[in-house]
Amino acid sequence: MTEPLTHDHAHRHDPVYDELHALPEFARLRALYRGFVFPATVAFLAWYLLYVVMSNWATDFMSTKVVGNINVALVFGLLQFATTFLIAWLYARFMNRNADPIARDLERRYNDHVGGAQ
Repeated sequence: MTEPLTHDHAHRHDPVYDELHALPEFARLRALYRGFVFPATVAFLAWYLLYVVMSNWATDFMSTKVVGNINVALVFGLLQFATTFLIAWLYARFMNRNADPIARDLERRYNDHVGGAQ
C-alpha cells in the first residue's frame, strides 16, 4: 500500500531532476518552448478576437459575398481551423528540430543517473 501524500511529501524533490533543472540545457529547453508557445498563443488569440470583433461590429463587411453564398465570415471561420492546424504543425516541426534533441539528451542523462544509482 502506498503512503498517503502529506505536506512533507509534496515538497520533496527528485535530486537528479533538481540537478538537471539547474543545467543551461534545461533553461534553453524552457526558453525554446516559451519562445514558441507564448507568441503563437498571443497571435492566435488576437486573430480569433479579430474574428469575433468583426463578426459583431463589422457585419456589413463580414456578410460580403466572396463566391456564391460564401461570405467573408465563413472564410474567416474556416481560416480559424486552418490556423489551428498550421500552428500545431509548426509547433511539432519547431520542437522536433530544436527542442527534442535537448530533451532527449536530458532524458538520457536522467536515466543514466537513475539507472546508475540503483
